[in-house]
Amino acid sequence: MSNAVLMTMVTISLILGFCVLGGLLWALKNHQFDDYSKFLGGTEFDDEDALNEAVKMEEKRKEALRRKKENLDS
Repeated sequence: MSNAVLMTMVTISLILGFCVLGGLLWALKNHQFDDYSKFLGGTEFDDEDALNEAVKMEEKRKEALRRKKENLDS
């Protein structure tokens, strides 16, 4: 690969990287990722039974992954 092609690829990569970094910094500055109501409102309408069911399902998922790992290790 010639030196000119390599330098062109590095230059384009740096320009794209700085564009992505600039977009991320702009989004942080303008509070694009601050959505507290999403987290707080997510459980607002859940009753205790629904939350307990979600915990049980998560425990079943972890148990299934543990059993799968044990079977692969055997």
